[in-house]
Amino acid sequence: MRQSFGVRRWVLALLAGTTLLAQLGGCGTTARDDDQSLNAEKLYAQAKEDLDSGAWDKAIKSLEKVEGRASGTLLAQQAVLDMAYAQWKSAEKVQGLATIDRFIKLYPSSPALDYALYLKGSMNFNDTAGFLSFIARQELSERDQQASRDAYLAYQQLNEQFPLSKYAIDARQRMDYIVNALAEYEVHVARYYFRRGAYLAAANRAQQVLREYPRTPSGAEALAIMVAGYDKLGLNDLRDDAERVLRKNFPDSAQARRGAGQSDRSWWRFW
Repeated sequence: MRQSFGVRRWVLALLAGTTLLAQLGGCGTTARDDDQSLNAEKLYAQAKEDLDSGAWDKAIKSLEKVEGRASGTLLAQQAVLDMAYAQWKSAEKVQGLATIDRFIKLYPSSPALDYALYLKGSMNFNDTAGFLSFIARQELSERDQQASRDAYLAYQQLNEQFPLSKYAIDARQRMDYIVNALAEYEVHVARYYFRRGAYLAAANRAQQVLREYPRTPSGAEALAIMVAGYDKLGLNDLRDDAERVLRKNFPDSAQARRGAGQSDRSWWRFW
């Protein structure tokens, strides 16, 4: 997913302009400046080869030098972006996020800011992959979902600032996935509480799904957990209210079809 496209084009344009200025003699350009620029270009070319071959550590070292030698140029910006990507791919996610945050802070007007936000979101989004199956295999009452939320915020900022960006559509799709995944996670937690007899905690956690993620498919099961939890607690009015909401909003759901409030446990068996 390493970005090249538009950002790479303006880097190449910069390099072409630098070469032309050197040929024309420039104004106040010294031989040392030319050497420094040439060294940065050569280093970047080497770093690009390392990136393409997956030699992440070598690429990172070269890109660090490029950033220093080409400071203040578009080439330096490209080096930072590529460095963040390489750090992420080499399993140094924390460093990669720190690098991309530094880019966003230093270059808020960069033409590659949309990609920077997309990359930041994707670094965190990668952490969410497979977490539902992880929860299903283990009985956990809590799991930090901060990475998912951080991914959502980055994608959200991308869509708000750059709605026409080529990354925007994919970011919106990922945002939908994250919301559904977070809602499903809350249902898993509510299910965990219910199985251990913490019926009020289960109902409250299920209610949180409806409050924070009201239009997700998990709403039906959340309401079913509320019905079952209130039934266990003898809170019949709350149980009946939750059942009415379930039938009204999710009439075709498996939970509504099974029927709430029945004596058998088949309709609220979640595992």
